Amino acid sequence: QVQLIESGGGLVQAGGSLRLSCAVSGNHVSIYDMGWFHQAPGKEREFVAAITWGTTYYADSVKGRFTVSRDDAKNTVYLQMDSLKPEDTGVYYCAAHRNGGSYFNTARRSSNYDYWGQGTQVTVAS
Repeated sequence: QVQLIESGGGLVQAGGSLRLSCAVSGNHVSIYDMGWFHQAPGKEREFVAAITWGTTYYADSVKGRFTVSRDDAKNTVYLQMDSLKPEDTGVYYCAAHRNGGSYFNTARRSSNYDYWGQGTQVTVAS
């Protein structure tokens, strides 16, 4: 069974930075497309970023501010979050798609992911 555990969330001031981590157990992270999703209070989960076998993808709202990466040796995917804004506040979830190599229109849809972490809270204060 694949399990994902997010960490690294917390409270930061606007303009600050956080690095979220998603540790993968049960299989090698390299075989999956890995996505990050954001859920603001009272809202649906929204695509943030993904790293596939071939490339990375970002929502327009985070381009230039967030960077997704992975370390295969550590079986971990990261989301570096810079220039944080109050609207970035919410729970961030990592997710794994069993069939890697997705293009953007697949990677951006939460329904295409098979495994989800428990989420980590990010709060950005103005």
